[in-house]
Amino acid sequence: MNWLAVKLPVLVTLGGIFAVLLIASLTVHLLQRRSPGKSYGELRSRVRSWWVMVGVFSLAMVLNRNISLVFFAFMSFLALKEYFSLIPTRRADRRVLFWAYLAIPLQYYWVAQAWYGMFIIFIPVYAFLFLPMRMVTIGETRDFLKAAGTIHWGLMTLVFSLSHLAFLLVLPGAEDKAAGGPGLVLFLVLLTESNDVAQYVWGKSLGRRKIIPKVSPNKTWAGFLGGVATTTALAVGLAPWLTPMDLEHAAMAGLLIGISGFVGDVVVSALKRDLGVKDSGALIPGHGGVLDRIDSLTYTAPLFFHFIRYLYF
Repeated sequence: MNWLAVKLPVLVTLGGIFAVLLIASLTVHLLQRRSPGKSYGELRSRVRSWWVMVGVFSLAMVLNRNISLVFFAFMSFLALKEYFSLIPTRRADRRVLFWAYLAIPLQYYWVAQAWYGMFIIFIPVYAFLFLPMRMVTIGETRDFLKAAGTIHWGLMTLVFSLSHLAFLLVLPGAEDKAAGGPGLVLFLVLLTESNDVAQYVWGKSLGRRKIIPKVSPNKTWAGFLGGVATTTALAVGLAPWLTPMDLEHAAMAGLLIGISGFVGDVVVSALKRDLGVKDSGALIPGHGGVLDRIDSLTYTAPLFFHFIRYLYF
């Protein structure tokens, strides 16, 4: 079995990410030494969590492709589980949730087979039609539309959308271009997460005017524009190393990821605000739950996938 399944550019980029984390850890340590009376507990917790997340993600990327796909499927499972734990569900729907969870291994099986035709219609068509039928056979009609809508939204967002990230690994022809499928995945994830960080930094540094105060009061125009500009610049720099894109398409991809990442973030923020919760869970110290961490990917993954597939594959 071929356990190491990535090319040199992916390994070097992952090494660069660990170097940035090392610098961040040293910075927090120096800040604590210079200001011993000030607490940097939350910042330390965030940095430690990033070490764990990057470490697990890196292992999933560099090992066998099937291990990587299982990792992405598990992320979908954790995110969907958090979602179902947050939304109000009817007692009768507990039997329906079994079929919703079963859609996860089936969806990722189509990914493993690189069966694009079934991958692209299984949840939007077959699961969409099957789940209401199963709900009808149970016989509970009260709040039927609300229940069906919330289950479908969760499947589409946390399984179907995220599975596009996994399908980047198996795109036909990707292995012959640049850093292959793993390079595309790393490019997308790195830019999406960097966009979140850049928007936070720009917003804290220069942010004054709120962009969408009723949904996310901390989001500012400076954070949004600074994040998109930073993400676009990073895309142009990384694209020749990790992807087959030319500079023009790389800039377009950076804009796409920067804007859609912001939208994914605020959409999930709107969901949490509607439910009256700050975080989707407490699995990741300093970050909340899995859904809190992958919210931007629910938009960037499908949009970038179809962008790169249409242009190059």
